[in-house]
Parts: sequence; structure tokens; C-alpha cells
Amino acid sequence: MTDRSGADPSAPGSSTGLDLHLELPAGGARRTALARALREAVRSGRLAGGTRLPPYRTLAADLGLARNAVADAYAELVAEGWFTARQGSGTRVAEGAAASAVRAAPAGPAAGKPRHDLLQGKPDPASFPRGPWAASARRALAGAPTEAFGPGDPRGRPELRRALADYLSRTRGVRTGPENVVICSGFANGLRLLASVRPRDWALEAYGLPFHHGVLDAAGVRPYPVEVDEDGMRTAELPSRARTLLLTAAHQFPTGGRLLPARRAFAVEWARAGGGLIVEDDYDGEFRYDRRPVGAVQGLAPEHVVYAGSLSKSLSPAIRLGWLVLPDRQVADVLAEKGLRESWASALDQLALADFIECGGYDGHVRRMRRRYRERRDRLVSVLAARAPGARVTGISAGLHAVVELPPGGEAPALAAARAAGLALDGLSGYRHPAARGPAREGLVVGYAAPGEHAFDAALEALADVVRRVV
Repeated sequence: MTDRSGADPSAPGSSTGLDLHLELPAGGARRTALARALREAVRSGRLAGGTRLPPYRTLAADLGLARNAVADAYAELVAEGWFTARQGSGTRVAEGAAASAVRAAPAGPAAGKPRHDLLQGKPDPASFPRGPWAASARRALAGAPTEAFGPGDPRGRPELRRALADYLSRTRGVRTGPENVVICSGFANGLRLLASVRPRDWALEAYGLPFHHGVLDAAGVRPYPVEVDEDGMRTAELPSRARTLLLTAAHQFPTGGRLLPARRAFAVEWARAGGGLIVEDDYDGEFRYDRRPVGAVQGLAPEHVVYAGSLSKSLSPAIRLGWLVLPDRQVADVLAEKGLRESWASALDQLALADFIECGGYDGHVRRMRRRYRERRDRLVSVLAARAPGARVTGISAGLHAVVELPPGGEAPALAAARAAGLALDGLSGYRHPAARGPAREGLVVGYAAPGEHAFDAALEALADVVRRVV
């Protein structure tokens, strides 16, 4: 049985009752006072959009009101748009109700908050495959062995290690078995592990993510930045004293170059000749648009390359899962370090991802997002070509971001103009390693994956206006 608000008319004090604190003045029309108190609770933010309200019988008993008074107040607020009522779901605060209550306030973004987020590294959050992921999570939970709810294994769940070994072999050319796969909670977690077990001399690309530079610095790594150009790292300039090489071979981050085959071969020979190790950060290898994906360097020399990946670009950074595909000689050291100091990734998330991969959900999601991001990339390039024809856009063959190159002295005024226009984006020079020699290249690093579709065109127009002023 349901009432006219759509709520479950449970008895007072039943297990389905929800607590809601309201203060009603003594005397007067009680239904009117209740409706006014509920509106104020929404206006003030105490009742957020989507909040489920108590069944009217429960609230009537709590406030000492007639059930009809509560039902009428609910119905009034539903009619006004404050609440929504749906069979089986009960009565809830309408999404956006609080915002609509303050329409008289000045329009525009909150102080300090940009209108458009064009920061790199963010996939489209609205495209997360909620239904398929939930189905995989349900199947994984229902079929999980009892031991999955125990302390676990620092290597990660065997179901996920098997699924990843097959997937990476099929799509990225990685040569491995489950015994060489170690699950971690994202790439940074894996990088910390490797920095703890490797010699302290690391060669790095002169441009990279400052957060990763900080991870290595905190681990006591001595960095040796090596210059990059449109063909990736200049591997012929690798310093002899380095013993580990951190490399983004498929799509150099953030400049976007693909490492030439000859430079790949040189890096592999460097590792073989000196007993070195390459750490291959394949952060967005699935998203290549203008040619077939480039296979992993790991496939050339599995005993000299650690292949590292995560879900942060392909699916969501909210699911803290990553993986290291390790050479045989590195497995024991990494597991010992992980067991002593590192938190382990959720076993239930691992089981859900294993199912998501095996049922084809992950492949399907990547294919859909590849089409969507390519279309976004094409729109970015088209708008800049039309509105700022002097701009050179690079790094566009893959990934979720592009680089708009700027002349010397152009980056600072471009970033200032972007802030004034409500655009959040980064300058290319900020990604240069502080130990790198020589002047930094200037440009804008533009993430095009995350903005909502309704706002994307406006963000591109604002970006083109900024770029046109400085090129």
C-alpha cells in the first residue's frame, strides 16, 4: 500500500522511518507551518537535492500532527517543485530546488570557481558506465569465494590478475602471465613502490607530471631529466649513471609525442646493456585516434620493463585501481615493500573489474569513449583553426588533452586572460622538471574530456578568444 505522496506509509517507529528535525511554531495553521519549515530546510541546505523524506505517517507521529496535514504539505511542495514523488521511491527533495530558491541572487560562478574546467587528466565523469559496472559488481559479489573477504594477498586478487594479463596481452602487446601482475591503488602508489626498491638514480622525461616528480623526490630519487621533442624522449642522451628510466612512450606526457621506434630500441638496449629498468607509464594507451595503437615497450623486453597502468583515464579516478607488470627479478622486492608499507586495493573493486573486463564491458566502454573523445578533439582543433588560425595544436593523436603552443612570453598573459575568462587550464612550462636545463617551452595544456556537453562549445569559444590574443 502507498500513500498519495508516493511514500511508504510505514507505521511510526518502524525500521523504515527517517528522522527529520523541524521546529514548528505553536498555534496557527499546522499544515502551513510545516510547509514553510520544509521550504526553509531546503533553502538553507539542510535538505539537499535527492534527500529522501520520512513517510508522512512517521513525520506526523514525530511532530504530533494529523497524517492528512503532513500529506497535504508534501503534496503542496511537490506541486511547487520543491519535492518529487515517485511510486516505490518515496518523496524526495528535488534536485536543484535550493538553487531555484535563490534565483534572485546575482548570477555567475562562485567566487574563485572557474566557469569551464579544461584541466588535463580528467575523463568525462558523466560517462561512467553505472549500469554495467553495477551489474559486474553484483555478479562479483555473488560469486566471490569466502576467502575474498579475508586479509587477502599483496599481489591482488587472482581473478583480476588473470583478466588483466589476458587484456593487456590482447590490446597492448604486453607479454606477461598473472604471476607477474601486482595490483596497486593507482599509478602513484605503484611509483612509490618502485622508487623504494630501485637504485636512487632515475632518468626522467624533462616534461612530466609534477605530482610524480614529487613522489620520486620524497623517496630520495636523484632525477636526471632528459629532453623531449615531437618524437618523445631523446633516449640517445640517457645518462650512464641512471639505473631506472621513467617513460611515457605511447603518448609523451604532456607534450604528446610518440616515441620513435629507433628511440624505443635504444632505450631497450640501454636497459639490457647496463642492467637497467624501464618504467613504462601507459597512462592513456587505449585512446589513440589517427592510427592503430602503439604497442607497449614492455613487449620488446619483458625482463627489463615494468609496465604500469590504471583506471584513472580509461574509466574513473574514483576507482583506485592500478597495476604493475613486473619482470621476474622485481616481483619479490615489490611484494615485500607492498606488504610492509602500502595499503591494498579493495578486493571487491578488484573482483568487479575482473568481471567487467571478462564480460566485455571494459572493451565496450573504451570503444565508446574513444569515439567521444576523438569527436571532442576534432571540435577543439576546428574551433581553434577558425577562431585563432595562428595557433599550433600538438599532441592530438591520442589521449584526453592537447597542447596549444605559444610564442616566447605568451604563456603568462594567456593564463591571466584564461583566469579572467573563467577558464581553468595549465601552462606547459609548469610541467618542466625543475632540474631540467635550458628554457621551458610555452603553451597551454588543454583537457577536453571532462566538460559537460552543454558547456563544451562555450568553453572552446572562450579558449579561442584567449589564444587569439597571444598568437
